[in-house]
Amino acid sequence: MAECECLPTCPFFNDKMANKPGTADMFKKKFCLGDNTNCARYIVMKKLGKPNVPPDLYPNQKKMAEQLIAVN
Repeated sequence: MAECECLPTCPFFNDKMANKPGTADMFKKKFCLGDNTNCARYIVMKKLGKPNVPPDLYPNQKKMAEQLIAVN
């Protein structure tokens, strides 16, 4: 299973989810390991660049990612 290229430095997992390992593992399995094309953070990063990924954007907020892309 391939790991997302962003996982080692993803601020969402390394900062925001550091104290929630169970929740972080669930998100990682769903969005970071294997097909990461449904990860909202990955979508925004690919379209707008890493600096434009909001720190509070959760991987499951795909609609929010689409809205961010639409206004930029």
